Amino acid sequence: MAILETWRNLAYGEGLDEKQREELWTRYFQIEKGIYEQILANPDQVIEGTVKELAEKYETEILIMTGFLDGINESLKGYENPIDTMEEDTLVKIEIDPEKLYYNMVEAKASWLYELPQWESILSEEKRKELYKKQKASGTVRNETKVYPNDPCPCGSGKKYKKCCGKNA
Repeated sequence: MAILETWRNLAYGEGLDEKQREELWTRYFQIEKGIYEQILANPDQVIEGTVKELAEKYETEILIMTGFLDGINESLKGYENPIDTMEEDTLVKIEIDPEKLYYNMVEAKASWLYELPQWESILSEEKRKELYKKQKASGTVRNETKVYPNDPCPCGSGKKYKKCCGKNA
């Protein structure tokens, strides 16, 4: 079984009760924040090594590093690591795309990450606001067709909109 599958089973599936899973995530988020603080301190640095070497570098366990690599994988510059098949001796590379990473942190609602002070020297305040708004707008569903008072109600009642759902609008 690949280590990613082991991580996902622990973090999302079987093997731990609710309290243990909560403790795992609490510990993971603290470690994740520490790793990001180090990476964002030197955002142009390309970090390479085996999963085991990176776990040692960031003073964590291989499973936690696996979860981290899974989380950062879509925020890398032009490539992804082979997370589905990686083992502890698999060579991986971390070269972040700062805009993708910030956007993905906002998408994950990880305020403890996208509010890190290191971002101030990487992306301007305007750029961070732009990425934040862009991500939030991506989840907004806009009704393209305007419903007028005398139109049939979109709920399907057969009544005019003004006499149905539009009554209190």
